[in-house]
Amino acid sequence: MRLTPEQLLDAYKSLWKNRLLNSKASSLEILSQSIKRELLDELTHPRVRKSPEEKYILAVERIITSSLDREEKIELIHFFTELHRTIREGEE
Repeated sequence: MRLTPEQLLDAYKSLWKNRLLNSKASSLEILSQSIKRELLDELTHPRVRKSPEEKYILAVERIITSSLDREEKIELIHFFTELHRTIREGEE
């Protein structure tokens, strides 16, 4: 069963609370922007930012140890992986 973008966004919001989200965009756009911002560590001061690789590992660990159901975990990790790959390819 594939989760809808709304379901994935709800899963993300349950793990990353207090994130400002652009409510005018679609759920898929909001999710993509939020995960990209998380991987680029944009909410942290530039001098103490972690690399996208470190943020990816921390995110996967957070998802795995969460109380989300198996399908939510798999799809959220897949989404993080795809965006991490896009970021990494953009740096090359």
